[in-house]
Amino acid sequence: MISSNDKKPDMEIKGKIAWITGASSGIGQALAEEFFNQGATVILSARNIAKLEAIKSKFDQTDKNRAHVVPCDVTKPREIQSAAEKIKTLAGRIDILINNAGVSQRSTVLETQMEVYRELMEVNFFGAVEVTKAILPWMVAGGGGHIVVISSMAGKYGFRMRSGYSAAKHALQGFFETLRAEVHEKNIRVTLICPGRVKTDVSVNSLTGDGRKHGKMDSGQEHGVPVEQCARIIVRAVKRNRKEVFIGKLEVFLLLVKRICPPLYYMIVNRASPT
Repeated sequence: MISSNDKKPDMEIKGKIAWITGASSGIGQALAEEFFNQGATVILSARNIAKLEAIKSKFDQTDKNRAHVVPCDVTKPREIQSAAEKIKTLAGRIDILINNAGVSQRSTVLETQMEVYRELMEVNFFGAVEVTKAILPWMVAGGGGHIVVISSMAGKYGFRMRSGYSAAKHALQGFFETLRAEVHEKNIRVTLICPGRVKTDVSVNSLTGDGRKHGKMDSGQEHGVPVEQCARIIVRAVKRNRKEVFIGKLEVFLLLVKRICPPLYYMIVNRASPT
């Protein structure tokens, strides 16, 4: 893992209120568990209400007042606005927003339908932007906050069978780096997280060229960074106000190779398995 940061005291997680999108599984669920275990109140959002309620039920065994379910489909602006208003009433403030909702891709450019590209952009880019804009004025009025964006190493370089996903993650990088510069003096922190392969079901749920689910666990995903470790790295990055964090040995190696020796990078990427 490599990262950039500035020199400020670590944030105290205990007592903070964190809204996590895509909290029903994978990195989102692991983040909810890590934030909760460190004393934060967590607001869980996703489309799968049953899974969210199951996670909340587990948390309730420790503290019934520090976990709340607010269903939200980030591709639907009305649901985002409704969720934001509900959270305002429920919690009174948001200290940390984790834009985690997302979906990956396993299809080539030649076989990917335009509707799939639009869905990838809606979920991975526009959803994060819409959620952020729904609470940003509230954060500013409250004196500050921390926005966390789960991007990807695919947001730093292209990789086969990830064209739409990579494009959406590149867009996230540009948008939120710009936002960071614009709200720096308003005490709004922005952290971009760029995971490589993490052991979750992201490949299973990835979209194929016609929009159906890939339905397979990639070998690279199966042997990826344990999701609990990924969550710990992310929460530590939030506490330390890291600007950008890269997770995954091979993926970070490729990023360094691209910077230092581009011809070698292109040779590796052209030959590496996309699954």
